[in-house]
Amino acid sequence: MVELEFREKTKALIDSLKNICAHYGLGNDGNEFKVITQTFLYKFLNDKFAYEAKKIDEKVANSETWEEALVAMSEDELEMLQLQMGGDTARLKPHHFISYLFSRQNTPDYAKLFDDTLRDIAQTNNEVFAVKTDGGAKVVLFDRISEYIADESKRDAFCRAIINKLVEFSFERIFTQKFDFYATIFEYLIKDYNSNSGGKYAEYFTPHAVARIMAEILVPQALRGKVKNVACYDPSAGSGTLLMNVAHAIGEDRCSIYTQDISQKSSNLLRLNLILNNLVHSIPNVIQGNTVLHPYHKDGKDLKRFDYIVSNPPFKLDFSDFRDELDSKENKERFFAGIPKAPAKAKDKMAIYQLFLQHIVASLKPGGKAAVVVPTGFITAQSGIDKGIRTHLVQNKMLAGVVSMPSNIFATTGTNVSILFIDDSNKGNVVLIDASNLGEKIKDGKNQKTVLSQNEEQRIIDTFNAKKATEDFSVAVSYDEIEAKNYSLSAGQYFDVKIEYVDITPTQFSEKMQGFTSDLEGLFSQSRDIEKEIFSQLKSLEIAK
Repeated sequence: MVELEFREKTKALIDSLKNICAHYGLGNDGNEFKVITQTFLYKFLNDKFAYEAKKIDEKVANSETWEEALVAMSEDELEMLQLQMGGDTARLKPHHFISYLFSRQNTPDYAKLFDDTLRDIAQTNNEVFAVKTDGGAKVVLFDRISEYIADESKRDAFCRAIINKLVEFSFERIFTQKFDFYATIFEYLIKDYNSNSGGKYAEYFTPHAVARIMAEILVPQALRGKVKNVACYDPSAGSGTLLMNVAHAIGEDRCSIYTQDISQKSSNLLRLNLILNNLVHSIPNVIQGNTVLHPYHKDGKDLKRFDYIVSNPPFKLDFSDFRDELDSKENKERFFAGIPKAPAKAKDKMAIYQLFLQHIVASLKPGGKAAVVVPTGFITAQSGIDKGIRTHLVQNKMLAGVVSMPSNIFATTGTNVSILFIDDSNKGNVVLIDASNLGEKIKDGKNQKTVLSQNEEQRIIDTFNAKKATEDFSVAVSYDEIEAKNYSLSAGQYFDVKIEYVDITPTQFSEKMQGFTSDLEGLFSQSRDIEKEIFSQLKSLEIAK
């Protein structure tokens, strides 16, 4: 009940911030999401600081207002307090607190004070909280938010409205909540900005069913609490939904996250997601840049290798402008099955997922595991790069299996998808699941999507982890069997063909054959009648001419 109350209050705060943006002309504006996410983050960091300070210092905890207790501290005392806080707590000074800005609302140029405060917090915490680009530049925590309001005369009022909303509610009691709480809040926070840039890049938010199935298969219940000190990677991370689920399955304090994504927007959302989920220690590993062209994470000259990799990469994208740069000696090993050629037409249909998939295989540690969303056509293509990748996985015995998902599992695309599970340690049978008939179709705005029930998700997870063969649903096949089927990874091609045998007497057989003969004669007779009718009509037309 308490959790539900806090969730609703948190959502109400998000809604009120969106209302302020709408009132000042930022509704549906490209900068609205920056205002919403950054002011939410400022509030979260402010209250997290208060929560940690009260845990450490009794005077702060027992003070009527925690801010006054901190203001009364000497610089040395405040420094000592901050040293005792965890690395996921931002370093704040008394003039950074929301209460300080609230008490200074009559200050001239209030918008400047507001912006300067947030920028100072960003600079103070730059080493831990800044996202890097592949060129080495740092993307700081906060922008000058008031400058998104075009009318300068309204900026002070805009910032006052924000502060007045932030001061009304405290996050302190939500810091004891669990992963599911923050996942729900994060989804609500970004739901209006969860677009995919006109279809060019992967979605910012992967469906819960896909994320959960990936995490539960990569890190099954039997391994919970046993995996530690591992590195998890997503080369097209979006807002990090897949990584958050895997990190939670492993334990946030038992793993480090590494990412790269070409989108500045998604990298900022990912940073927020890491902060909400106690993964601040991984923010320095978040890179904004082109993974395919400039992979950032390396050990010397070689690609860095990871224990776990998850990804929902873009499927089709025009990369013709840098395609030839990829065709180099140093990329031969990375793109072992080849690089798609740029077609004369429809360059936007270039299969960039093939490059991400090969990059993932090349980035996997010996014994490592990966789960990748691919178009279902990948699992049966009879030639080209797709088949080359499958052949490599089979011949090197590094497959765990495939789950073919229902159509419209992603509401924004009609492309049928499958989840490819790679496991360099699996030398036994490979699990192939056809889950295409599961789920319930529902309307999602203008789109239709398929939603799996929790029982259906669990059925997929349990069947895969048990390597169980189930009639018309799953098979467990050897690498030799896959090779014999021309490297097809479609479960349906391995299902037994069932022929129904019925004992009948010679008389019954004769009657059935006579029935077939009569049916055929009837069809031929209809065909001749239609032919005569058409001939007659054609004759009439010739006479009329």
